[in-house]
Order: sequence, then C-alpha cells, then structure tokens
Amino acid sequence: MARRPTFERAVIRECTGTAGAAFVALFAILLTTQLIRLLGQAAGGKLVSEAVVALLGFGALMHLPILLSLTLFIAVLMTLSRSYRDSEMSVWFASGLPLTAWVKPVLKFSAPVVAAIAVLSLLLSPWAQSKSTEYRQRMDTRDDVARVSPGAFKESASGERVFFVEAATGESASKEEGAVRNIFISSIQHGRLGVMMSTHGYTESMPNGDRFVVLVNGRRYEGTPGSPEYRVMEFERYAVRIETKEARGIEQTPKSTPTLTLMQGSGNVGKGEILWRIGLPLAALNLALLAIPLSFVNPRAGRTNNLVLGLLTYMFYSNLVSVCQAWVAQGRLRFETGWWLVHAVMFVVLVLFFFKRLSMFSWARLRR
Repeated sequence: MARRPTFERAVIRECTGTAGAAFVALFAILLTTQLIRLLGQAAGGKLVSEAVVALLGFGALMHLPILLSLTLFIAVLMTLSRSYRDSEMSVWFASGLPLTAWVKPVLKFSAPVVAAIAVLSLLLSPWAQSKSTEYRQRMDTRDDVARVSPGAFKESASGERVFFVEAATGESASKEEGAVRNIFISSIQHGRLGVMMSTHGYTESMPNGDRFVVLVNGRRYEGTPGSPEYRVMEFERYAVRIETKEARGIEQTPKSTPTLTLMQGSGNVGKGEILWRIGLPLAALNLALLAIPLSFVNPRAGRTNNLVLGLLTYMFYSNLVSVCQAWVAQGRLRFETGWWLVHAVMFVVLVLFFFKRLSMFSWARLRR
C-alpha cells in the first residue's frame, strides 16, 4: 500500500520540476517577443517609451493562461517520455501498475494549474486587457508638450506640428511649467509653413485651463512651400497653444469585458469570447491527460516522434477551439453546443489513445 503514495509523489515531484523549467523558458520567449514588438512601436512613435514596461506586464498577464496550458502539457509529456526512455516505465509496469495509474498523480499535479488557468482566463486576463487599453488611451490623450522629449523630433497628435527640444533646463520637458532651451517648432497654418526657433522657453497654464508653450527671444520664418517668398519676424515672446485631446471613455471590446458582464447579456461575439475563456481550463485538463498515452516512446523508433505528435495534437486542439469560437461569433453554431463539443470530441480521442496503449501492453504480456 505504501508503493502508491511513493509512486504518486515521485510523478508529481518530477512533473513539477519539468513544469518549472518549461515555464521559465516559455515565459522568457513571451517577454522577449512582446518587448521587441513594443520597442518597435515606441521607435516608430506609436507608443511612448515610458509605457513599454506597463504594457509588457499587462501583455504577459493576458497570455499567461495559454502559457500555463502549454507548460502543463509539456511537463506531463516530457516527464513520462523520459520514464519510457530510461526504462522506468518498464519497472513500474512490471511491479503491477497499469497505464491508468498515472491518471491520479497527473490530476493531482494538474488541478492547481488548471484552477490558476481558470482564474486568469475568466478574471485576470480581461482585467489586464481593459487596463492595457485604458493605459494606451491615457498616453494617447496627453498634450503635445508631454510628447516632447529632449534631443528628438516629435510630431503633435494632429500631425500639424513638429517639436524639437535640445534639452530641459532643470526639469523634464514633459513636466508642467518646465523650462527648456533651444526649441524648434514647425507648423502649417492656412497652407503656409511657419518655423519658429528660440534659445529658451517654458510652458504656461492659463486660468481657463488652456496651456501654451512660450518661446522667448526667437525668430519665426513663414512662407509657402515651393515659393521663394518668405518673411522673417523676430519676437521677444511667442506663445503657441498646446493641443489637448479630449479624454474618451474606454472602448469596451469583448476581450476586455468582464466575464460576468458577458454572461448577463451579450451578442454572438460576446458568447464566442465566453467559449474561449471557458475552453482554456477545459483544454488544459484534457491535454494533461492526453499527454499520458502520447508520452509512449518506442525504443526502436525515433525518440522525438511522440513530441512531434504531441505538438501537432496541441495545435489541432487549439485550432478547433478557435474555429468553434469563430462559428459561435458568426452565429453558425449555438453557444450551448459549441462550448463543450470540441472538448467532448478530444475526450473521446483521449479514451481511444488509452485503449490503444492498454491493448498494446496487454498483447505484449500475452506474447511473453
């Protein structure tokens, strides 16, 4: 009787170690790809640099359910495959343990991970999506001075002005009432191009809430592009009104809508999103059990055949869930049928794989 607890502890302990290593590797890949994408947007001016870290965290939280599901599948698959390659499975089978004996320890190992996937998928991922959208909109509604960074040309929100500030004096150029030096502003008004330059300036707020960037002791060059005629004006003080985009409400999408709100009443697109969120923990549980028969390694065949088959199975399962989500969103499939259909089909496949492996082992014993 003591053999079973020892066996279960050994399986859970090794699966946990493998899952930790797989999660670290997959999480590093996720962070790297997300960081490259966000840095590319920041370099192209679509995103402010200070928003990269926050959006990276929100993006990682949104992708964690899929990451944990893949980690769980890989951990069980690689742990049992190693046992086959090192002939440990033969020892366990010889001691009287059938293949179905691995179901219980795998379920014990998978239960907390599946619970975490459910919490992330149903609660935290929509929250992270909503916060990411809110943060992006908050950064997008900042005024033109907030977009100015020393030593770089920055375009205004409307695209009608280009700012350049060589350096900030004492304070950052993005702070209110901050003083800056060597300012360049190019603007187009009524078809005429105006270029203003000043050695120093500052920002100023009026009682009615309007904000201005004030250039001191500078020049303005004005003319029509393509025409040799232009005029030069010198000024002691020149104020340019700062454009401020009006704050908008958060644009709600099915991905950023809380699950309870979607369940209270939503269209086909919302029902498709619910199907996806419910499907992640169900698929993770099915895949963890499916990894038991898929982990079989034939010593006479290639050692990576089962890994390739496991990867194809995971992709096939994930694509089936996505197809059902699209069909429900398009109204081609009822939600009441779509949320369980794929998982039931894969559970039948799981039973067939178990039956095939058990039959193979029974035939091997008969031959011996």
